[in-house]
Amino acid sequence: MKQYFLGIFTAIKSLLTGMGETWKELWTKKVTQEYPENRKTTLFVADRWRAVLTMPHDENNEHACTACGICQSNCPNGTIQVISKMIETEDGKKKKILDAYLYDLGSCTFCNLCTLTCPSDAITFSNNFENAVYNRENLKEQLNKEGSKLREKKKPEGVLC
Repeated sequence: MKQYFLGIFTAIKSLLTGMGETWKELWTKKVTQEYPENRKTTLFVADRWRAVLTMPHDENNEHACTACGICQSNCPNGTIQVISKMIETEDGKKKKILDAYLYDLGSCTFCNLCTLTCPSDAITFSNNFENAVYNRENLKEQLNKEGSKLREKKKPEGVLC
C-alpha cells in the first residue's frame, strides 16, 4: 500500500515539475523566426551557411576562374563540370580558357571542398537558402555569364617585366 501512494506522489511531483517548466517557457522571449512573413525584415541567416555555389563577376563581366579543373576533381560526386577550350593568343601561345562552368545544385553535398581548393578564389558559396523548385532540371545552371572572360592579373607597381 505504501508503494502505491509513493508512486502516486512521485507522478504528481513529476507532473508539477513539467508544468513548472512549461509555465516558465511561456514567459521567455521567443526565438522562432516567422517564415516566410519576415524573410526580408528580420530573418537572419549565418554567414557560414552554404547554399548555392556562385562565380562572382565584376562590372566588366570578368571572373577569376582559370579553368584549372581542381574544383571538378575535388568534388566528391561530380556536381561541377568545367569545360575549357584552347585559344591562341596574339603572340602565338596557346592558352586554356573557361568555356562553361556547369553546376548541379541537386547533387551538391555542400562540402565546401571546391571553394577551399580553388587557387584563384573564383567560386564562393552564397547563403541564399530558397532553392526549392518543382523540376530538378532547374537546379542545373551555368555559373559563368554569357560573354564573360578571365580577369587579367594586375602587375605590381615598381616591377619591370
